[in-house]
Amino acid sequence: MLKLINLLSDIDMEEPSDLYDVYETNGSPSWEDHQHQCLEELDNVGCLRRKIKYYFMNPCEKYHARGRKPWKLLLQIIKIAIITIQLVSFGLSNQMVVTFKEENMMTFKHLFLKDYVDGGMDTYAIYRQADVYDHIDHILEQYGHLHNITVGNHEYEKNGTFYSPLSVCQEFYTNGTIYPGNETFEIDVNVKTDCFNVYPMYHPSLREALPHFEFHFKRMLNVKITFVLKAINLQTVRHRELPDCYDFTVTITFDNQAHSGRIKVDMETDVDINECRDWKVTGAAARNIYLTVLFDCLIIITCITSFALCTRSVINGIQLQFEYTLYCKNDCGKQVPWSDKLEFLNGWYILIIVSDTLTIIGSILKIEIQTKVLTSYDVCSIFLGTGTMFVWIGVIRYMGYFRKYNILILTLRAAFPNVIRFICCAGIIYLSYCFCGWIVLGPYHEKFRTLNTVSECLFSLINGDDMYPTFKNMKQKSSLVWIFSRVYLYTFVSLFIYMILSLFITIITDTYDTIKQQQSGTPTSELQKFTSQCKDLPNSGMYRLDETKGCFLNCCTTRCRKHQKRLTSEA
Repeated sequence: MLKLINLLSDIDMEEPSDLYDVYETNGSPSWEDHQHQCLEELDNVGCLRRKIKYYFMNPCEKYHARGRKPWKLLLQIIKIAIITIQLVSFGLSNQMVVTFKEENMMTFKHLFLKDYVDGGMDTYAIYRQADVYDHIDHILEQYGHLHNITVGNHEYEKNGTFYSPLSVCQEFYTNGTIYPGNETFEIDVNVKTDCFNVYPMYHPSLREALPHFEFHFKRMLNVKITFVLKAINLQTVRHRELPDCYDFTVTITFDNQAHSGRIKVDMETDVDINECRDWKVTGAAARNIYLTVLFDCLIIITCITSFALCTRSVINGIQLQFEYTLYCKNDCGKQVPWSDKLEFLNGWYILIIVSDTLTIIGSILKIEIQTKVLTSYDVCSIFLGTGTMFVWIGVIRYMGYFRKYNILILTLRAAFPNVIRFICCAGIIYLSYCFCGWIVLGPYHEKFRTLNTVSECLFSLINGDDMYPTFKNMKQKSSLVWIFSRVYLYTFVSLFIYMILSLFITIITDTYDTIKQQQSGTPTSELQKFTSQCKDLPNSGMYRLDETKGCFLNCCTTRCRKHQKRLTSEA
């Protein structure tokens, strides 16, 4: 009996060892390994939380967390200063160009348009046949005596050794007989053009140059007089810039397309800016021009550096968003909403990248303008102006790090989707009023003649501007249209001012609840709830440890390798 008890006890002592050996041979982890694995996963999740929290820190917090200096912030401050200086310098130079163009345009109107008065182009017209000949004779005479009458440095264009002529072209219907008294007409709609040239030094009148030339007033569409004058903008010398040579292509049009008895006269000027062929300037240091080019090159290098840093930050945000999405999918079994995914895509960095791109292109164009390779001031102005605007808007990003200054950012951010939806719906109603006003009120009201003026007029009414003149200037020729205009204007003002604008303001004010939640620190999204569980302060030193190791991707890679090894051992 005693031997039997001892035998059973020996079996009991050996059985756990045999089972443990079998358990080990099957490749299953022990309790210590399982506990170690759980602790490792918790550490990786905490590391991921710290990485996300570090990504959304401001530059000062990042400096305390990992000791990294805020290079992007310093670079943006420097970039704002130098880009603003560049824009002001280019604006002053462009202002001289615009002033020179406008003053020459005004000079040509006073020289070549008979009895012209400032601001009278809207009502400048001819009503008699004899006046048409007198006005053209006046243009030819003034053009021939240009050297003796102008106070500017204007000169005729030369092709080789010969001056370019002035051309007079008449466009009219090929054939036609018109009898308004009998209410009959016969017209050939094919347009014929008849031209003749007058050279500068030879300045006869129209009757003397072409005694058999006549205008077919009943069939005439228009008469165009075209000539080219050259000038040099010398005012840039005072600012130590090389003067540009200007080619003014002047076109004077006598418009008779309406055949209403009123021939409207208009003048247009096309300007071509070129580098002067031969020049000599004394008293101006040429190095200032090269210093300006070097300054533009410095701006290009600064923008390229900013572009690279912001692009790297965007890529880091996308990688971090991938890690967070992978964690939620594998460990939590849920999908990350798009609102949380877009949190990792920093819109301010995108804005800075666009600004850097525009500034780089504008600076290259400015260098070419400075070196007289190009003269496209308008294109350069668009790039530099838009780039500078985005740079200054980007300053709001750093203002948002202060709790008392980020109300505007939070309001725009929360209300933007609803505002876009609201504007789409209100825009449809606005367009319907535009089309209706244009087709009904256009013949009776000057502000409704074109779709462009209709839109401008209605937009002014929404803001309460020019309201009384809009009602008053409505012609009362048709009682039906006059009554319709009152119904049209009153309903538009009531609908947009009292209803649509009020609803728009309501959408903005409703976002205060979202702002209040964010200001109070209450998590409003799954991402914020996830990061709020990290209680590590920036100066705790934990973020410096995370910098030397990869958190979640390394964890997932390790787990995949262990799982693959386990499947291999089972096989």
